[in-house]
Amino acid sequence: MAVLRKKITTRIRVLRTIVVGIVVAYAVNLFSLQILRREVFVSEAERISMQSIRIRAPRGEIYDRTGQTLLAGNRDAYSVQITPSEIPPAQRDEVLEKLSNLLGIPKEDLARKMPAGTAGGYGKITLASNTTFQVIATIASRVEEFPGVSWTVRPLRVYGDVGSLAGILGYVGTITRDEYKLLYNKGYASDDITGKTGVELTYEEYLKGKDGWIAKAVDVKGRDIKSIEQKMTPAEPGRKLVLSIDLAIQKAAEVALGKRTGSVVVLKPSTGEILAMVSYPWYDPNLFLSDNAGTEYMKLLQDPQNPLLNRAYQSSYPPASTFKTVLTAALLEEKPISPDRTVYCAGELDYGGRTWSCHIKRPGHGPVNLPEALAQSCDIYYWTVGRDFLGIENIVSYTRDFGYGKATGIDLPSENAGLVPTPSWKERTFNEPWTPGDTMNLSIGQGYMLATPLQVANMMAMIVNDGVLYKPHVVKEIRDPQTGSLVREITPEVLHKSSISRTTFATLRSYLRGVIVHGTARVPVNTKAVQVAGKTGTAEVGLKNRWHSWFASYGPYDARPEDQIVVVTMIEASNPWEWWAPYSANVIYQSIFSGQDPRTAAATVGVKLEGSGLAGRRE
Repeated sequence: MAVLRKKITTRIRVLRTIVVGIVVAYAVNLFSLQILRREVFVSEAERISMQSIRIRAPRGEIYDRTGQTLLAGNRDAYSVQITPSEIPPAQRDEVLEKLSNLLGIPKEDLARKMPAGTAGGYGKITLASNTTFQVIATIASRVEEFPGVSWTVRPLRVYGDVGSLAGILGYVGTITRDEYKLLYNKGYASDDITGKTGVELTYEEYLKGKDGWIAKAVDVKGRDIKSIEQKMTPAEPGRKLVLSIDLAIQKAAEVALGKRTGSVVVLKPSTGEILAMVSYPWYDPNLFLSDNAGTEYMKLLQDPQNPLLNRAYQSSYPPASTFKTVLTAALLEEKPISPDRTVYCAGELDYGGRTWSCHIKRPGHGPVNLPEALAQSCDIYYWTVGRDFLGIENIVSYTRDFGYGKATGIDLPSENAGLVPTPSWKERTFNEPWTPGDTMNLSIGQGYMLATPLQVANMMAMIVNDGVLYKPHVVKEIRDPQTGSLVREITPEVLHKSSISRTTFATLRSYLRGVIVHGTARVPVNTKAVQVAGKTGTAEVGLKNRWHSWFASYGPYDARPEDQIVVVTMIEASNPWEWWAPYSANVIYQSIFSGQDPRTAAATVGVKLEGSGLAGRRE
């Protein structure tokens, strides 16, 4: 037993010796690492660090209808960034001062981009997003003087000479704080670029692309360590958008409108494709790509002509006599009176304690029936039948059936829905009852009624299509940027099907042709290249002798819907009065169907494009 105890005691002593030996060895090694060789390892840790560099994805390109003409693309731009935590506090002012001199940006502006509380932050802040290679070369050669300063190459959006297409394309800008909160979970960074309006905004998810990354080892001065392999995930560019816009038609509409505040819509009724959309004045989207984009934006925002507004679908106006088309459809469908029954127009109508004047012709048109009233745009006829035969309920019902009072759903942001006034609406809004005089005003598209040029174009498209209305759109296709394969085709989408009979639409189309042949548009619409049908309109606004000028039309009159186009021109009352809407449409039709450039087309039909001296008959 004593021998056994002796053996156990010996083993315990051996184990204790081994454990003590291991502990001593580890202690000596830790002492060597932390004390004796500390400077060696600190130097090595400082010498090598891993960096993850973001590779910005190029934004998707935007092309015209053919897919061949580039409207919005990209170019490489150099961005200067700063990481506040990497700047020694004592050098902060000195670094900002040097950057100010180098970038040409006031020191105060640079300091404002580093909000309070970020001095110890690790995130990068972009100081300049579009600087030159010479600036980057200077920083790189004097990197010790710019602690915390880095740079990157990123694709910068660039637009061609797009002119009036700016109202469709829109523009891009740096993401705002509110946008970042919403988009953070979708992979956006705080200094990303996003679409702000137009298709740049509507199709942001397709245009953005997917950023890539490079993981690399660098030394304390930011130089690559070649012996350590880089890992790279390539960026995926955004999708390619192909618009429905026909550049030749867009140019014709642009020239025909000229420098007149207003808009033009050219629509393909059988599909809803927008072939042209012009709004004047317009702006240059490249202004938003500079480092002083905020200043440029404020200038545009304060411009009294409001060039940022796309008047084709974001502004609404009284549709004036173009609205008589809706009343005509209602009269043909409801048959409260025969289309042949005449109403006598003496030029004036006394009702409700006031005199209502038919401003088209004094002393009046005499007896007119329905087709004659539409062709000559007789106010007294429509005042009478709207008040005495149709009534407000029928008028509102047909107005809504034609798409008024609600957004068309076009693939562009911030659409104006217009307004269809009703008795209940007036009661809520003004605390006043609806009167027969309100019905008379609505019967000729005046009073409280408001519509966008795009809604008026949709009205005409519905007439062409026998009651079928397609959702308008400006994008035709979305394609893969590398293979060109089709990702998505914007197919025709039925927005509404009317219960109005085909017979009514056929009769209405013949009446609209009469407006051109022997009605109010006989003189201004004289093109021989195509047969046009349509309706003129003049909306008096504000002071006397101030009118909006409208012309809603389609052509060829006798063709199939798939071969026809709708053209709506609208000139605001802020322009010198010249009743330009039908004249500009005349130039557009001549250019499209004769193949002439717009100036040659204008000369062919005898229209003077320059100046404002062309005075036409009203309506």
